[in-house]
Amino acid sequence: MPIIRIETFINADRATVFDLARSIDLHQISTVHTNERAVAGKMSGLIELNESVTWEARHFGIVQRLSSKITEMKSPDYFVDEMVFGAFKSFRHEHIFEASGAGTLMTDVFNYVSPLGVLGKLANVLFLNRYVTDLLVQRNKVLKEYGERQQGLFNF
Repeated sequence: MPIIRIETFINADRATVFDLARSIDLHQISTVHTNERAVAGKMSGLIELNESVTWEARHFGIVQRLSSKITEMKSPDYFVDEMVFGAFKSFRHEHIFEASGAGTLMTDVFNYVSPLGVLGKLANVLFLNRYVTDLLVQRNKVLKEYGERQQGLFNF
C-alpha cells in the first residue's frame, strides 16, 4: 500500500488552515486543472464529520467520479476522509494541523490501494504515485496562497 506524506507550512493560524482544507469551494479552485467539481452530497461550504461529497473530474483523459466521507474529525487538529466509491480500491487521507511558530504545519498522509492487483502495483511505480503526489502538492499550494493572503476570509 503506497503512502504519500506531504508537509506544507502555511503562515496562518491552525483554525483558518483547518477550515480552508475542509472547504468544498476551495477544493474546486485548487483542482481546476482537472475540471473537478462537486456533483453530489456536500456541494459547497465546509464539509463536516460524517458528510460525504462526490467529485467528478478528468484524470488521464477520462471523466471519473469519486465519493469520499469524513470519517474522523477533531477541530482544529485533524480530519480524515475515506473513499466510499471511485477508481481506487480504497484510500484514506489524513489531514493533520499543528501550530508551528506563527503558522501551521499541515501534513497530508494519503494511503491508497490501487485496483487491478499486480497491474495496479505497476501503475503505482510507473506513474500513479507521482500523479497523486502532484495533485496534493498543487492543492496545498492553493491552500497556502489563500491561507496566507486572506487569513480566513472565504471570498472565493
